Amino acid sequence: MQRIQESELIINKRGAVYHLDLRPEELAHTIITVGDPDRVAVVSKHFDRIEHKRSHREFISHTGVLGKKRLTVISTGIGPDNIDIVMNELDALVNIDLINRTIKPQLTPLNIIRVGTSGALQADIPTDSFVVSTHGLGIDNLLNFYRYEENEEEKQLLQSFVTQTQLNHRISQPYICGSSAHLIKHFVNNFHHGITVTCPGFYGPQGRILRLGLSNPHLIDRLTQFTFGPHRITNFEMETSSIYGLGKLLGHHCLSISAIVANRVTKQFSSDSQAAIEQLIKKTLDEISEW
Repeated sequence: MQRIQESELIINKRGAVYHLDLRPEELAHTIITVGDPDRVAVVSKHFDRIEHKRSHREFISHTGVLGKKRLTVISTGIGPDNIDIVMNELDALVNIDLINRTIKPQLTPLNIIRVGTSGALQADIPTDSFVVSTHGLGIDNLLNFYRYEENEEEKQLLQSFVTQTQLNHRISQPYICGSSAHLIKHFVNNFHHGITVTCPGFYGPQGRILRLGLSNPHLIDRLTQFTFGPHRITNFEMETSSIYGLGKLLGHHCLSISAIVANRVTKQFSSDSQAAIEQLIKKTLDEISEW
């Protein structure tokens, strides 16, 4: 088995992966990711007990027990670049022997659930509601650095997306990946479902204009109007497609669930976004604890 060199996978002095500062025994196999480091404690306060707390840069993690379920909640920070770090290091903790620096012969799959915030792109999805992402459609380019290929339906969906939105190669080479059927079946009632677009930024890439003009000023309208068979784009944010894509490549089960804090069509913002996020956290933990 080929050895992974020190420059390719950095292990710190306590035997933990570098960015997350986690050792294998400090990670549960069901993981909740949140963007905001402060939100880790908002999730873990519901645990019956906390076994491990680690913190390095924007990556804060708490591992504990809720009922009979062992869970880890970890912050990713914002954007696909951070997801690249988090997903690869989570996978390394369970699928690479960190002492011998070799890939383990048997895959250990993780359940990874993103609980985050998002902006709705449909007028009928109000603020403070919840969206489960059936697909992550990336205009962020991260997955284009890996060997990834969509299935036939996804290829057709992508072709239609490029045609309808008029995105060109100067902006992005879009990619798409579906959610885990293993996880999404648990989040049906009282959730909206649809395609989530992942953007590489918050302002221009999401159609916001402050002092700079946009190369595709009609992007929001084109995302809202996009349809392909039963599919439509419900929302956009900055992590889902990279979680789905890397999760699929690495063999993990991934799902993204968002509290809608803004509606970009009706121009509304949540009057109490923290309450909406808290409610989503409780609903997600209640569901997970029943598995």
